[in-house]
Amino acid sequence: MLYLLHRWWVGFQPTNYAMDSVLFRATAATILGFFVVWLLGPTVIRWLVKLKIGDRPEFDHQALNEIMRGKINTPTMGGILIVIAIAASLLLLADLSNFYIVMALFCLVWLAILGGVDDWLKLTAARRAGTRDGLRMWEKLVFQVALGVLLAVFILRHGETNETRARWHDPQVTYSANYNIFSVPFVKQALPLATPVFVVIAVLVIAFTSNAVNLTDGMDGLASGCMVLTAFAFMVLACVIGDATVSRKLLFFYIPYTNELAVVCGAIVGACLGFMWFNAYPAQVFMGDTGALPLGGLIGYVAIVTRQELMLFIVGGVFVIEAISVLLQIYHYKLTGRRIFRCAPLHHHYHLGGLTETQVVMRFWLLAALFAAFALATIKLR
Repeated sequence: MLYLLHRWWVGFQPTNYAMDSVLFRATAATILGFFVVWLLGPTVIRWLVKLKIGDRPEFDHQALNEIMRGKINTPTMGGILIVIAIAASLLLLADLSNFYIVMALFCLVWLAILGGVDDWLKLTAARRAGTRDGLRMWEKLVFQVALGVLLAVFILRHGETNETRARWHDPQVTYSANYNIFSVPFVKQALPLATPVFVVIAVLVIAFTSNAVNLTDGMDGLASGCMVLTAFAFMVLACVIGDATVSRKLLFFYIPYTNELAVVCGAIVGACLGFMWFNAYPAQVFMGDTGALPLGGLIGYVAIVTRQELMLFIVGGVFVIEAISVLLQIYHYKLTGRRIFRCAPLHHHYHLGGLTETQVVMRFWLLAALFAAFALATIKLR
């Protein structure tokens, strides 16, 4: 909104104002996102405590239940803070005439509502005798799949823009007439991709990333800290891919207007940093599904639009490892009756192995930093 007001004020004339810079607005979104959470945090936490929206972590491992006993009744659904901060940052600083920003807000709200309903059902189950405890997994997947399909269809219909058509015969600038391409790290040329395959990939990415972040959110500051590093890396990638000159120099596939997604990533970074103020050990609040699902879905959406789905599996390596550890544990147990890990997700395995919660979180942060650094290094490895 501020950006649109700025454009109106200068009369759409070619100027060199700071607000015209995507990088400036991404940085401003980071700062704004942090302070929105930091300022609203105490009030929202008191409100959640008053509503008795407290977490009661239960696992199928007695030793882990004993370790987590101290977290009982810590307020959850703190993801409301993250969602408000991201939405406020985008509404104020992003270009709301940009299709990709509108769809980012759509994705954010969709998954925030889904996560909020799941949290509310779980946390109020005791008051609603005879009713179920949260949404079933297949019910959440239905809404995640539906979101993935909608995003894929909208993106495909928007993929061919006036700018890409104008550059069709320009050999100096790569273009995207639609999203029937697939980008592979370390490879210069994008691979052709059938439209149905693109839709399937979009669905898988949205569902996988939103659930992976949710699974990682099991220790104080773990998911939010890893998300800061992941979103920062994608902020850089969005700036590269959405700039015709820079993308050509670095041999990336140029996709017009996607550099505006750097503002989305900046807002995620700021909101997560602000949330860590209250979520660092010992946590005053947990994000719950209300925060984890939209965070994962939003970063997955950015990866889809920038055609960097495989890069997401490098940048978000910690989230991938956590999700895979759960899948391996489930299927190995069904096949053999034995567990691979002491408990899944993987962070609980190390916690039960004798490491303190702070040690596990710090080491996973270090891994996330290494994954992000490696992913950014691949920008030049083409």
